[in-house]
Amino acid sequence: MESQHSKLSVIGAGSVGTAVAYASLINGSARNVAIYDLNTTKVEAEVLDLAHGSQFFSPSSVTGGSNLSVVEGSDVVVITAGARQKPGQTRLDLAEANTAIMRDLMPKLVKRAPDAVYVIVTNPCDVLTVAAQQVVDLPPNRILSSGTVLDTSRLRWKIAQLAGVSSSSVHAMIVGEHGDSEFAVWSTAKIGGVPITDWTDVDGNQPFTPGAREYLESETVHAAYKVIEGKGATNYAIGVSCDRIVRAILADSHEVLPVSGILNDYRGISGVAMSVPCVVDKNGIQRQLDFSMDDSELAKFHASAEELRASAASLGL
Repeated sequence: MESQHSKLSVIGAGSVGTAVAYASLINGSARNVAIYDLNTTKVEAEVLDLAHGSQFFSPSSVTGGSNLSVVEGSDVVVITAGARQKPGQTRLDLAEANTAIMRDLMPKLVKRAPDAVYVIVTNPCDVLTVAAQQVVDLPPNRILSSGTVLDTSRLRWKIAQLAGVSSSSVHAMIVGEHGDSEFAVWSTAKIGGVPITDWTDVDGNQPFTPGAREYLESETVHAAYKVIEGKGATNYAIGVSCDRIVRAILADSHEVLPVSGILNDYRGISGVAMSVPCVVDKNGIQRQLDFSMDDSELAKFHASAEELRASAASLGL
């Protein structure tokens, strides 16, 4: 449940931003929800549409506009503004345009909401987390991205389908870049406490063969491209997964989520933002947890870091 005076601001009234606001209102994550967008007509219409349903969700208010003053007093600011990923375009292809937007936007936001935790959803979110950190004077724990929270949910759903169980009984994780170099940590994946490789179906067969695991991982990594090809954008799932992060912050729940923050000598990696399991509290990332990886997974982790480092370097970050 939200605190009495909690405030969430969403930057961007596009399909993702409005999905985050909608999920927050439905779940009662924040007492006050504000939406900012440069398009005055669009943001005012979205606020009005959400407000019309206020009878049916918790006692939260929704406001918004095209003046950045709407974010003042925010506890959490979720940034979704930026160029949209197009069919066939990778997340890293978006880097140059959205880095420029982030560099311009962050100082203006921090000036108005200096005490907020900032959650970056705009892609490529890992690179933009580094860009944001470089232009404002905030502790690293207070700037994070949604990382692989959604990717992990996608993987758990695929595993649950194959195993014939609820997604809530699946414990598996996607780490690394929120993008093409992300990977599943199969060595510690379990279903109800049973290691994935030991899981049997009702007939005694073991469905999670190496080939099956490779297929599930590929489907997860490329899931967004399928959605974008079919409907132009992903929005519902990122909306609810981002709201899960918002709730962890506002409720100070110390929930472990694979969000992305800048690493500092983590498995020998520094200066890049990547998703690892993190304890999320009212201050953002309380700490990044060390987790078990086998040799092949550790190699993938370092390879993912190098992909992100190369992308950041090409942008002068």
